[in-house]
Amino acid sequence: MPKLTPFHLAIPVHDLAAARAFYGGLFGCREGRSSERWVDYDLFGHQLVCHQVDGMAPPVAGDNAVDGHDVPVPHFGVVLEMDDWQALADRLRAAGVTFGIEPHVRFKGQPGEQATLFLLDPSGNALEFKAFADIEGQLFAT
Repeated sequence: MPKLTPFHLAIPVHDLAAARAFYGGLFGCREGRSSERWVDYDLFGHQLVCHQVDGMAPPVAGDNAVDGHDVPVPHFGVVLEMDDWQALADRLRAAGVTFGIEPHVRFKGQPGEQATLFLLDPSGNALEFKAFADIEGQLFAT
């Protein structure tokens, strides 16, 4: 696999205080630069920027059937190491998070087998976190 570099993603939020509680509090993401209208986060080594958008309506999302679940589209997230994914899933469960798709193993016994979970942030942005037992062999399995 090539050396990966961090991605940068800017998303709309309706309330920066709610975004801070979610990304900074619940996820424990380190806050970087910020202003009254936006805030940078270190999301597992990637740069996530939450921009407050006045009058924002929740993102219009569809879904797509994947391994028996309706996966929200669009969504974003991070591929984690399995131990980090399990720790995140445990922390979110302990916090009483409502999942869009509960933590589980998808494609069990098939190419691309992965642990996955989905949830929405307070502004309705869909997030997926996943992990592979063998990331190099399974991330792009066919």
